[in-house]
Amino acid sequence: MTDLGLLLLTGIGSAIAFGAGDFSGGLASKRDPVVRVVALAHLLSLALYLALALGTGEGLPRAADLAWGALAGLAGAIGLVALYRGLALGPMGTVAAVTAVLATAVPVTFGLLLGGRLSPTQFAGTGLALAGVVLLSRQPTGGRGGLGHAVVAGLGFGAFFVFLGQTEPGAVFWPLVMARLASSACMLALALRGPGLRPRRGGLIALSSVLDATGNLLFLLAAQSGHLAEASVLSNVAPAFTAVLAATILRERLRKSQAWGLAATVLAIPLISGHP
Repeated sequence: MTDLGLLLLTGIGSAIAFGAGDFSGGLASKRDPVVRVVALAHLLSLALYLALALGTGEGLPRAADLAWGALAGLAGAIGLVALYRGLALGPMGTVAAVTAVLATAVPVTFGLLLGGRLSPTQFAGTGLALAGVVLLSRQPTGGRGGLGHAVVAGLGFGAFFVFLGQTEPGAVFWPLVMARLASSACMLALALRGPGLRPRRGGLIALSSVLDATGNLLFLLAAQSGHLAEASVLSNVAPAFTAVLAATILRERLRKSQAWGLAATVLAIPLISGHP
């Protein structure tokens, strides 16, 4: 298989896994408290990442890489709690799209602060994203549930990518293990002090965990094909798959203006991720 074929297969597969994982995690959060869902999901994915680190024989990274991984884990936990809560409040397509746009925009902004610059395409994508968020936020009175959580989720995931981006090349699975260790410890403490760990929808929680871990693995394979930017673009179309599942299974309906907003936000992701 060519590099391009591998990129397309793993990149799109990553988006499908992330989109389906968000959908199943959101459904689980309708029956179980979010802290329980995230605590259990992250404990399971911690075990999966640890198995991958040991199975591949990857050497231990620098202490700094482990520290960046821990910070990423805490940011990702905040993002995931906010995302699952937002998905539980709905509508799923709207929440997932807003989250993805912000998660893409944060690393771009970080790059600008470090002296980077936006290309004309990225400027256009930023404007399109803002317009999309405005359209998506136009809910009937009392129907803004989930949007505030989507903003927090997007910022949390954006920070997750920024922190992981500070690790040295070659440090792959162990920073992810450290990220999950930090997030699992935090969420486990919250769950034990609150609702406990006994799930009502254990199957959905396990499914969301496996799908999320699969999405990360497929993204790594896509990125290792030598096309990191393209891999990021492909994996960040996950909201489209979340929206499709929500429309197909839950029969969610968006207003016409929100449908345009959803289209704008999904289109903005590859534009914002473009490089000068």
